[in-house]
Amino acid sequence: MDEGNNLSMDIINYEKDHDLTDNEMAFGSQLSVERVHDIKSQASDATPEEEGLLRRFMDSHQ
Repeated sequence: MDEGNNLSMDIINYEKDHDLTDNEMAFGSQLSVERVHDIKSQASDATPEEEGLLRRFMDSHQ
């Protein structure tokens, strides 16, 4: 599984575990909901900056 797929699965699992929507994930990570959805659905890869924002949000709210 490549790095993008790992991020996608991490987002899916995080949202499930914390009962969050893509909107809440976007707000917390400061990305647009469209970008979160695209990354999560693997329609496009996250940039290193986007991945950093998403991972920082997930790490800070364990």
